[in-house]
Amino acid sequence: MADAGPQALCAREPRVPAERLVAEMVPPPRFDSVRFDTYNPDPTQPSQSEAVTVLSGFAAGLGGAHATGAGKRRWFGKKPVAAAAPRGVYLDGGYGVGKTHLLASLWHATPAEPALKAFGTFVELTNLVGALGFQQTVQTLGGHRLLCIDEFELDDPGDTVLVSSLLSRLVEQGVALAATSNTLPGKLGEGRFAAADFLREIQGLSAHFRPLRIDGQDYRHRGLPEAPAPFSDEQVAKAAYATEGASLDDFPGLLEHLARVHPSRYGALTDGLTAVCLTDVGPVPDQSTALRLVVLADRLYDREVPVLASGVPFDRLFSEEMLNGGYRKKYFRAISRLTALARDAKPLVSQ
Repeated sequence: MADAGPQALCAREPRVPAERLVAEMVPPPRFDSVRFDTYNPDPTQPSQSEAVTVLSGFAAGLGGAHATGAGKRRWFGKKPVAAAAPRGVYLDGGYGVGKTHLLASLWHATPAEPALKAFGTFVELTNLVGALGFQQTVQTLGGHRLLCIDEFELDDPGDTVLVSSLLSRLVEQGVALAATSNTLPGKLGEGRFAAADFLREIQGLSAHFRPLRIDGQDYRHRGLPEAPAPFSDEQVAKAAYATEGASLDDFPGLLEHLARVHPSRYGALTDGLTAVCLTDVGPVPDQSTALRLVVLADRLYDREVPVLASGVPFDRLFSEEMLNGGYRKKYFRAISRLTALARDAKPLVSQ
């Protein structure tokens, strides 16, 4: 048994300084060691191999002049070069086809020191603007060679205008862009509330990117057994006490706690954890709660933290209405990632 009892996520109230938000804009721990040559393309999906070739060339092309120097004039002078060759790539594909692996590989392959490259999720980028302010964010990122944005989403008109303005300013300063999403740039916002109100801004964003489609099946479940069924409350609690560095919370209480913690702090909320143990998992009650849970699932997946749970299976977290609505891509991604983490957690029960 562990010397001390498990921690509780509900007892944590992290405070994250703005400096940490900037310093942490690197590929998450799960993708520290990934490279293009560690990507395993599906031989039945030629678009995957093509993506490696295109992105390798894109990375090599970023090794010239600094973004604020000759590179800026070459791409965005009076000659119409930018229109012919967008200063960005956009990886579109389903869940688990390796988009984040490829995006992180691009970051690693770009010939620039880490301080001149930034990597973060769309949510982390908007949180950075909230912490630093718009102008300071432009100043902080404007000297970079590359900005990688994972899980690019436009969830409301405010975020759309914010990110559109930010990326436009960064492109003007010669920053190369790369992004992943489950939706092509020209289709962002479809099926979302008030999509028509910000369609013009979405179309403007799409001009910055060359779309790169990646087909394939979810590698997290390709050829693997189904995720284990939920365990009993007693099994989960016993595993939490037996696992050093584990947390133990009841799921309804955790959902309430997430409402009191800003999503930009969810990464810090999981600092130092070796496993997350949850009892009484059940369907989430509303969309706001569901979207917070999606962010937590992303942070746990990035950090490779296993999730052991009792209650309902993770594929029953979200209602049919949610899974058929405008945020369905986020919910399916969360299900995919939590399922993978549940599989990772199964050995904890036999300890």
